[in-house]
Amino acid sequence: MKVAVMGAGAVGCYYGGMLARAGHEVVLIARAQHVEAIERDGLRLDTQTFDEQVRLSASTEASAVHGAKLILVCVKSTDTDSAAQAIAPYLAADTLVLSLQNGVENAVRLRELLPQEVAAAVVYVASEMAGPGHIRHHGRGELVIEPSSASEEIAKTLRDAGVPTEISDNVRGALWSKLVLNCAYNALSALSQMPYGKLVQGEGVTHAMRDVVDECMAVAKAEGVTMPGDVDAAVRRIAETMPNQFSSTAQDMARGKRSEIDHLNGLIVRRGEALGVPTPANRMLHVLVKLVESRTN
Repeated sequence: MKVAVMGAGAVGCYYGGMLARAGHEVVLIARAQHVEAIERDGLRLDTQTFDEQVRLSASTEASAVHGAKLILVCVKSTDTDSAAQAIAPYLAADTLVLSLQNGVENAVRLRELLPQEVAAAVVYVASEMAGPGHIRHHGRGELVIEPSSASEEIAKTLRDAGVPTEISDNVRGALWSKLVLNCAYNALSALSQMPYGKLVQGEGVTHAMRDVVDECMAVAKAEGVTMPGDVDAAVRRIAETMPNQFSSTAQDMARGKRSEIDHLNGLIVRRGEALGVPTPANRMLHVLVKLVESRTN
C-alpha cells in the first residue's frame, strides 16, 4: 500500500515508520531538516524494543501524496485547513484520509474541505523527534479508528505492521476522552517543562488536574458526548504508562513554536461559554500558556 503522511512530526514519523518497516511504500511530508536526514540515512525508528534505520521516501512538497491510497494527516490542529488545501489537488477519488490529530474538530473540518472519505482516529502514543530524521518512541502506540469503506483493510494493515488498532463506532467519545487527558496534562507539562511522571508528584497537581477534568466532563455532558471507559482511571494511567513523556504542548513551547492549546483547554473554554458551563481552571491554563507563548512568538 502507498501511504503518505502529511505533517511527519513525532506522531506521523512513528506510524509512517512502522508501516514502512512492514514493507509498505511510505512518503513523509516533513520539514526540510528531517527530509534531508531521511533521504541521507533513512528514518531512525528508536523504540522500546528496537532501534533501526528505516528506508522510506520524504519530501517537503504536498504533491508527494499523489498516488497514495491512505493519507495520515498528522499536522497540528492550527494547520488543518492549510494542509487540506495543499493536498487536495493530488488526491485520488478513492483515497482515505485518516486524521491522527489532537482535538475533536479536525476530521469534521477535513470533511468540509475535501471530497474524499475522511475518518477520525484517536492516537495513544508517546513519541518525540529526538533530532533530524530521528523518532524516539517512549511507549504505547495504539489507534482507535472510525468505521469507513476501507477501515477493515486499514486496521489489518496497521495491526500487521505492529500497531494495535481498534475500529469503534464511538470515536467521537474516544476523541473527547483523549481531549480530557490532553487538557489535564498538556498545559501543566508545558508550563513546568516536566514529564508526566514527575509532574503528578508536584504539590497540589493532582487536585488541580481534578478541577480541569471535572470541567471537561461537564462540558462533554452538555455536548451530549458519551465517553467510553473510566476517564478518571485513564487520567491516572497516563502518568504510569508514559512517565518520561513531555506533552506535545511542552515540546512546542520548548522549541518556541505555537502550540495547539486553543484546540485543547481553549476549546473547553469556548464550548463552556456556549453551553453555560463554567471552566475557570481550563481558562487559567489556556491564558498562562498563551502568555508564555507570546514571549517567543
